[in-house]
Amino acid sequence: MSPPFRVICADLPAPPLFWKDADGYRHGYESDVARLLGTKLGQETRFVYQNWADFYPALEAETGDILLCGQGISEYRKSLADFSEPYAVFDEAVMVLRGSPISSPTDLIGKRVGAIANSLNMALAETFNGCITVPFAGDSEDVLGDMVKALRAGSIDAFVDDDVALVPLAEEVDLAIAFTVPSNNAWGIAVRKGAPERLTAVNQALAEVKRSGELQALWHKWMPSLSYPF
Repeated sequence: MSPPFRVICADLPAPPLFWKDADGYRHGYESDVARLLGTKLGQETRFVYQNWADFYPALEAETGDILLCGQGISEYRKSLADFSEPYAVFDEAVMVLRGSPISSPTDLIGKRVGAIANSLNMALAETFNGCITVPFAGDSEDVLGDMVKALRAGSIDAFVDDDVALVPLAEEVDLAIAFTVPSNNAWGIAVRKGAPERLTAVNQALAEVKRSGELQALWHKWMPSLSYPF
């Protein structure tokens, strides 16, 4: 019997990417991508939940085989792990309280702008001239929820995340997307450095589901309003 395909990820609600229902079943695009890749590799997918800040230490400790959870490929992250070919490409957006006058980067001068520390979102926030960046460490169970709470409490004036995560939040009565930045961030699957066979196997499985149209079907299932990038 093959060992399980252990996928490191966060146990928090971030539809349409991932969330769990009352029975503990994990839904969403990334969840289904993980299961699909496990099937192609002949292994049963098992989710290994970690706080955001613990992702790469857990990967290095081989708590899981891969990390598949909202990881935009950056130079910093490539120093921590090796990355697969992309399975998604997203733009970024800035979230504010509904009714906020912020509608462009120039409106952020002197404003406190949150983002996950050492993320591509933080890298974007740092390009907004005159704003005060506020890093969120990701050492809680719900870093996205932490940023929403800080926004509602007035601790920050805005925060940056990928548009796919913010579109559902913008349906809340008090939250809105101020503007979107066409950053075209590629998201990849992280594999521990020194495991080239694993990276090759993941890339081969990913290439197969791209060729077969299975990845595109999952994209349209969970994100029908976004253009498929491959």
